[in-house]
Amino acid sequence: MRNLGLFVLGILCGALAVYFLMHRESVVTSPPRVTAPSGVISPEQIKTLDRAYNERYRIINDSLFKNSKTGDNRSAWYNIEDLEGYLAYAKQQASNEGYILDGLRLYLGAHPDTSEGKGLTTVLLVPTGYKNVSEGSMLLFQDGSHDIEGADGLDFAGHGKPPRANYPQ
Repeated sequence: MRNLGLFVLGILCGALAVYFLMHRESVVTSPPRVTAPSGVISPEQIKTLDRAYNERYRIINDSLFKNSKTGDNRSAWYNIEDLEGYLAYAKQQASNEGYILDGLRLYLGAHPDTSEGKGLTTVLLVPTGYKNVSEGSMLLFQDGSHDIEGADGLDFAGHGKPPRANYPQ
C-alpha cells in the first residue's frame, strides 16, 4: 500500500511539473517601467524651440546659401546602432585615456564647401568626462563634464529631408 501511495504521489508531482513547464510561456509579466530622464520635452515644446530658431536660420541661409537649391541643414539624424556603438566606443576610449565618461556635448559644425556646393551644418558629438583619480577617492566633487580632448567625436549624421525642413519631418 505504501508503494502505491508513493507511486500516485509521483504521478501527481510529475503531472504538475509538466503542466507548469508547458504553461510557463503563457505567464504574463509586465515590462519594466521606464521613466523619462530629466530634460525630456513634449512635441509642442519641440515645435516652439524649432520655430524660435527660424530667424537665425533665415539669416544664415539667406546670406550663405542664397543660390543653393537645398538651403542649409536644420537637423541631424543618427542611426540608433551607430549611437549605441559610439557610446560603447567612447566609454572604452575614455577609460583607456584615464577618464570616466559622464556625457556627450553636441557642437554645431559645418562641412567644408566643395565644388559640388556649400558644406551643410552638422551636429558633432564629443565625449565629456573627468579624470579617474582613484576608486577610493574622498573627493565628492570633481571637475567633470569637460571635453575629453584626446577622444574621437562622432559626425556624418544624415541631414533633414529636405535639409531646410522644420520639425516634424
